[in-house]
Amino acid sequence: MKNQTARLIVRIAKENDVSSIIELGNKVYPSMGSYRRSMILGQLNHFPEGQFVAEYENKIVGYCSTFRIDEETACKAHTWSEITGRGHASNHNPKGNLLYGLDVFVDPEHRGMRIGKRLYQARKNLCKSLKLKGIVFVGRVPGYARRKKRFPDIASYVEAVKEKKIRDATLSFQLRNGFSILGIIENYLQSDAESLGYGVHLMWENPEMEAASKKAREYGVREHNSVRVGTVQYLQRRVESFDEFKRIVKYFVDVVSNYEGDFIVFPELFTLQLLSIEPNTLSPIQAVEALTKYTPKIKEFMTELAIRYNINIIGGSHPTRVDSQTVKNICYVFLRDGSIHQQEKIHPTPNEKYWWNIKGGDQADVIQTDCGPIGVLVCYDSEFPELSRHLINQGAKILFVPFCTDERQSYLRVRYCCQARAVENQCYVVLSGNVGNLPNVENMDIQYAQSCILTPCDFPFARDGIAADTTPNVETVAFADLRIDALVNARNQGTVQNLKNRRNDLYEIVWKK
Repeated sequence: MKNQTARLIVRIAKENDVSSIIELGNKVYPSMGSYRRSMILGQLNHFPEGQFVAEYENKIVGYCSTFRIDEETACKAHTWSEITGRGHASNHNPKGNLLYGLDVFVDPEHRGMRIGKRLYQARKNLCKSLKLKGIVFVGRVPGYARRKKRFPDIASYVEAVKEKKIRDATLSFQLRNGFSILGIIENYLQSDAESLGYGVHLMWENPEMEAASKKAREYGVREHNSVRVGTVQYLQRRVESFDEFKRIVKYFVDVVSNYEGDFIVFPELFTLQLLSIEPNTLSPIQAVEALTKYTPKIKEFMTELAIRYNINIIGGSHPTRVDSQTVKNICYVFLRDGSIHQQEKIHPTPNEKYWWNIKGGDQADVIQTDCGPIGVLVCYDSEFPELSRHLINQGAKILFVPFCTDERQSYLRVRYCCQARAVENQCYVVLSGNVGNLPNVENMDIQYAQSCILTPCDFPFARDGIAADTTPNVETVAFADLRIDALVNARNQGTVQNLKNRRNDLYEIVWKK
């Protein structure tokens, strides 16, 4: 059977299309001044790859013109003549980081074939291929003139269109295509009587550029589109000295570093292993005091490892006395640039309160890393969805959850809640837990863990939302490459878009302190 020739195609415009483009433009906008040959030739010559035609059965039925421009110029108020060089695209800047949409028009006899959508998609594809930040243009509001009495103020008209209380043929289409409103420009195109000269300043942000905008590392220069994470399922065993503890930790850091990991994650309270050095069983208060003495050594040792092995270390958690009356369970984060950050556990468990008199922290902030902002939720904190949303609101895309659970039911509470956090926030969640037994250490007698790396549940990710898993109760390391661009795309174009679809008009997370 013969292949059927395409009837509708979108392609780059050529010089022999100029007459057809002019004829179509004058047909679509008869009252806005005629299109001249010099204008179309200027667009083609200044930026040939940025001009597209839609061809239906060998006839030009749509045209889309663009040029590159710098962000400062594109995002301030301007007129159509000023920014487009009176339609010639003479302000094209080959180094501009944005595409500017000069014009789009579609033959009215062929509307309903989504030709406009195809042309907009051609623009987006060009923007992505050139690795530009986004697309900016000023759109018409052709329904405004006939609704002027009902909406004397242009801002109220635009808001009504945005809220879908009314429909504007052009603006409604642009909003459906993912453009957001920057503002309203007066006297943008005075010949546009239907819009009364007004234009709506619009922008579409390239979702693929967010990952590419990450800072370059100070230690190491490997560039990639993913973040490699290694989570340690750590065996609690008796150690004879702090040096032995250091050798075990260094071994795992070395392993993950050899696999070119960006992050290594240790479990909550994994430093309680140090209590096995003590010759006698300590009371809970004595145990906390003994551990606090190790804090400066641990911070110095972990910082040296992070720098030496060129890796960011999520240092589990460590009970620390912060003043004479207060002990907190703190996760220290050691970045490969040598900086140290910390996240206090907000919600101590009943056991932590009972055995060690641990108090909860009162702050949850993202930590800026060379792989983007991250958040830390220490074990029980992952079971409170407000905390994860608070971190996601600050820009986190990966949440690290060091945990410590004694049996399977406790573990599953953490696991199921973390999977929910990944879905509802469209983020990655990395769990790291302890296994094994530690006799004679109060509240650390037995451990159960199945460390894992979780993803949202959508097509770009693993089928079951699990990027990596471990065998329960076995000391091991699990790895996964987490693609930030896939996450950004899912948030903007996924099957569901939880973050975009939040009812911010009804509810919000407010941090009181």
